[in-house]
Amino acid sequence: MCKSGNDSSGSEGGNFVLPKYVDYNYDIKPILSDKCFACHGPDNNAREAGLRLDTEEGAYKALAESPGKHAVVPGKPHISEAFLRIKSEDESIRMPPIASNLPLSNYEIDLIERWIEQGAVYKPHWAFTAPVKPEVPQPKDKSWGKNDIDKFVLDKMTKAGFKPNPEADKNRLLRRVSLDLTGLPPDEKLMEKFLNDTSAQAYDRLIDELMASPAYGEQMALHWMDVARYADSYGYQDDDIRTQWPWRDWVIHAFNENMPYDQFVTWQLAGDLLPNPNKEQLLATAFNRNHKITEEGGVVEEEYRVAYGLDKTNTYAKGILGITMECAQCHDHKYDPFTQKNYYGMYAFFNNSLEKGLEGLVNSGPSKTPRLTITAEDRQGILNFINNTADNADVSVSVMGERDSIRPTFILDRGVYDAPTVRVYPQTPESVLPFDSTKYASNRLGLAQWTFSNKNPLTARVFVNQMWAMVFGRGLVASVADFGNQGDLPSHPELLDWLAVDFQQNGWNIKRLLKQLVSTATYRQSSEINTKHLEKDPENIYLARTKRLRLPAQMIRDQVLATSGLLNRDIGGPSIKPYQPDGIWEVSSSGRGTLAQYVQDHGDDLYRRGLYVFFKLTLPPPNMLIFDSSNRDACEVQRQRTNTPLQALVMLNDPAILEASRIYSTKLLQEAPNLKQTDYINKVFKRVLCRNASEKELKLLADYYQDELTRFTKKKEDAAAFLKVGEAPTDKSIPQEKLAALMSVVHAIYNLEETLNKG
Repeated sequence: MCKSGNDSSGSEGGNFVLPKYVDYNYDIKPILSDKCFACHGPDNNAREAGLRLDTEEGAYKALAESPGKHAVVPGKPHISEAFLRIKSEDESIRMPPIASNLPLSNYEIDLIERWIEQGAVYKPHWAFTAPVKPEVPQPKDKSWGKNDIDKFVLDKMTKAGFKPNPEADKNRLLRRVSLDLTGLPPDEKLMEKFLNDTSAQAYDRLIDELMASPAYGEQMALHWMDVARYADSYGYQDDDIRTQWPWRDWVIHAFNENMPYDQFVTWQLAGDLLPNPNKEQLLATAFNRNHKITEEGGVVEEEYRVAYGLDKTNTYAKGILGITMECAQCHDHKYDPFTQKNYYGMYAFFNNSLEKGLEGLVNSGPSKTPRLTITAEDRQGILNFINNTADNADVSVSVMGERDSIRPTFILDRGVYDAPTVRVYPQTPESVLPFDSTKYASNRLGLAQWTFSNKNPLTARVFVNQMWAMVFGRGLVASVADFGNQGDLPSHPELLDWLAVDFQQNGWNIKRLLKQLVSTATYRQSSEINTKHLEKDPENIYLARTKRLRLPAQMIRDQVLATSGLLNRDIGGPSIKPYQPDGIWEVSSSGRGTLAQYVQDHGDDLYRRGLYVFFKLTLPPPNMLIFDSSNRDACEVQRQRTNTPLQALVMLNDPAILEASRIYSTKLLQEAPNLKQTDYINKVFKRVLCRNASEKELKLLADYYQDELTRFTKKKEDAAAFLKVGEAPTDKSIPQEKLAALMSVVHAIYNLEETLNKG
């Protein structure tokens, strides 16, 4: 765990060096949160012995069971009862209790002792204090760095005893930034243009060109689909189709138009409450309606109406504020200063919707009340970014609408829909920022305005951290979805605050933020790793190199389709159903109507980007899930990255990858039928990995080609079966054994670790 200004100088045999000054936020609270807050924290119902250790007042006051004693006495650990219990050899009184299995290490005990000796100073939680733009460090080494971000990074890196890696070569840097900004590898034209540009502005021009590409909006939308839990079906048992895809088209459009983040979120939270909202603003509110929806007869309508409101609340809190408010649905939060009253006060903003918990079968369909109908006229006008492949057919989308009268909101006992207790009104957690009802309307629009107040400590920090994690693979706060007491501390707190304030001061400009990140010398480093990196900083917290990262599921698909020439680059439109193992939808009774059975698409639709692959909530695309795609069941702001044998099996057997290998091989042989094997191999390397193959790689793959050619020449039926995969026609004019052998080589290159990673 990295500390701001209090870096311990490592450890030998687990013996950490105590910092000279012990900081509550960075040194003490993580210990108390992990070991003590469950019984002595914010949750009134779970608190034992009346002792509260998460606040200064609670820790300093006389103990309820021993009025002459105090848990913490500033400056005096020898009479601080909490410390004495922690250090006690008597197991009957030791804290935490033996049964909790939460023992404190000697280092942690010494740390608490020094903190008390130094005055036991409490501080507000770092993330709940509005960021202030700090001064930019001025490292001694002036030769490294491209912008102010690098100065923060270098300052921290140097203090930790590291030096930055050299800059990556142009080929690898080109592939890296292209994948990050568009989700696609560069094509031959862009590759040649950048590699031949020797000017100092070459990289800057490359970034601008990539951000101007329509593919930029698709890449950014992929992240937002996870945040917004987008799916093409309703979920639950009767999992039928819904048509929220026009909202996805809007998200792509908004990112490509570089809509400021404050406007982007405000429209999605409350576009219907803006003065005289237009259809685009109404469409944006479909963000709130992407949750699961039941169509099952016999359910209690109110139960599901409440569930939908809770989902909206949780998505907003996690995706935009980076806090785990859902923990307070049934009881006060055990670790963060959020009460049930806070939770239902936030829920109240979403509780006045016109949405129903259940619509009758007569009204059942691809959208639910309230709904927005998009006509051919709309698509010629304000909604001209919507790609409706059904020509002039109208399409409807579930959106938000507000009741004329106020629906009262109550704290629900244990979170149960039919157990209302005390009435509450729209409010936000005071620990984050009190909601000023004299300044903001007590509705979703007021909530949006509160969200983007310059006093709100979370919104800007959370988003810049999400973008940092997307680019660098790890957030400055590693727990991207949790900025609370149980979340990780920022590795570079000053840099995080500088970025947050800078983002606000520059109009919440997303493209500007991303350009800042990918322009840094930090980003442009090579991914070469040495012994010191592995031993002292395996997670690359100090950013002394670029981390190699496995590509997200959709990007693996897109890369293969793009490099093979198969990719259909149409923007937007309804989701598509590509190749999928037979019978998966049929093994479950979940799904009815058009989703009772999987009906694969054909033609160009098979080759659309992963963003557009149909997401059925009860049975998401299996190949995507194997590569850690979000299942879209709930808001997810960062995917996990795993490495499993199943992933290798997907790459070896997925018809889309095999077909792309065949099509690319066909193209190579059609364009130049008489090249040497090594020339074909190098062409594939250049297209897929943006670099030339090494001599060793050329020899290995040339030998493999010869082995495969021999095999397929002897067994032409094997070649025919291999080439049969996929719907795109096979060119019979090419010798089939030669085509199959080259296809094997291309397929092997698609399976390389380097192909599946960026960095």
